[in-house]
Amino acid sequence: MTMMTSNQAFDDVRDFVLRERQMCVSDREWKHRLRGYGYAIRESHEGHVVTSLVKGGDICTLGAAA
Repeated sequence: MTMMTSNQAFDDVRDFVLRERQMCVSDREWKHRLRGYGYAIRESHEGHVVTSLVKGGDICTLGAAA
């Protein structure tokens, strides 16, 4: 098993979250699905921010992509 670098892990989470968004009809459904995986989305001046429900910290920003 190889260890992922921080940037690679952030990119993987970001790609997963955006892929989930494409499969959802609404923001509400998207946020609900992400909660099931232990993630949440919050709004900030930088755009959408992915946070961890388990650790309670920010993981990455989505910017205008979401």
